[in-house]
Amino acid sequence: MKKEITWKISRFEELTIEELYEILHLRCKIFVVEQKAPYLDMDYKDQKALHLCGYADNRLVAYCRLFKAGGYFDEACIGRVIVAREYRGYGYGHDMMKKAIDIETSTLGETKITISAQFYLKKFYESHGFIQTGEMYLEDGLPHIRMKKN
Repeated sequence: MKKEITWKISRFEELTIEELYEILHLRCKIFVVEQKAPYLDMDYKDQKALHLCGYADNRLVAYCRLFKAGGYFDEACIGRVIVAREYRGYGYGHDMMKKAIDIETSTLGETKITISAQFYLKKFYESHGFIQTGEMYLEDGLPHIRMKKN
């Protein structure tokens, strides 16, 4: 059953220690453990990002980070897009992408967004207007593609 998600957007310095810990825990749980891709998730880019957090049942269940142009790529960027395993299949990822795109365009004033997408999620991102712009490459041992939305 789909539950109501409460969304919160924060700059790095606005995150509490508990919120940051939840973010890093969920990212490690999915990107490192679940996807069996040992890599250094903390890349010193979190300090430049806006952090979009989705909470249900008093816990973090969806997350992504957003960058203005020049903060990660030349264009604005959305990355570290995740939904906790037990909350998948209810459309939370789509809800989060719509919210992230709206924040990029309405709040940050960005018109072009670039992502480094895991290849298996190509159709998901295409459903949000992203188009593949390059060949597949490996990032942290996983197939990725560059995608853009204008």
